[in-house]
Amino acid sequence: MTYTDGHLLAHRQPEAADGLDAAAALFDPTTFRHLEALGIGPGWRCWEVGAGGTSVVSWLAKKVGPTGRVVATDTDISRLAPVARPPVQVRPHDVGVDEPPGEGFDLVHARLVLVHVPDRTKALRSMIRALRPGGRLLVEDADPTLQPLSCPDEHGPEQQLANRVRHGLRRLLAHRGADLAYGRTLPRLLRQAGLRRVEAHAYFPITSPACAALEAATIRQVRDQLVTAGLVTDQEIDRHLANVGSGSMDLATAPMISAWGRKAESRGHAG
Repeated sequence: MTYTDGHLLAHRQPEAADGLDAAAALFDPTTFRHLEALGIGPGWRCWEVGAGGTSVVSWLAKKVGPTGRVVATDTDISRLAPVARPPVQVRPHDVGVDEPPGEGFDLVHARLVLVHVPDRTKALRSMIRALRPGGRLLVEDADPTLQPLSCPDEHGPEQQLANRVRHGLRRLLAHRGADLAYGRTLPRLLRQAGLRRVEAHAYFPITSPACAALEAATIRQVRDQLVTAGLVTDQEIDRHLANVGSGSMDLATAPMISAWGRKAESRGHAG
């Protein structure tokens, strides 16, 4: 995930590792299922956009094997060092600004990235341009507006506070240019970009230990911004983190929309 510069959740913050681990626990099974369905196998050339952590990159490397290639990019590559060996190449890269790190990719994948990129249109165009004819694109992004609550079952003061904190987080994200309704637009955007066989799926965990771990890591990272903006107080954040730690709340994430499609084949080939 790419959250540096103007984004809230920089990888270099102490809590970033906890957040990346929780996100991997929550979302990797869904991501891997979609990648498997797209046919990934030995020899594939893959670009993992805004990699952030290592779980998806490591999985891709095993799938493509020594004859394949995985280019892992992010604006902050500090956490990618453990996987920077063949078939993985790690490169600093801003998908909304820089040219693609190559072309002819069989697969391009980005998870929880584009919603935070200021020039999302350019980023998506760049990712598609990097594909070979017939190559696959999988884009996965959250849609906090589709389900804005931390606790959909708001039955007590702990849940009410959790939802107030989540509301504050959404305001911070929107202030920094995040499109909180971006996920739902992905199928249309992929079709408009000329991709074929476009499909999409929504994943919405309502409660799990990983949901709680992600909530705690996220709020610890942004507590100063929340307090400075007057959205919640330090005392309220302390109380919310204690409530999260108690394990008594059903904490949800925003739905993650996974959308995929294929780049059109060259003339003379089936689309």
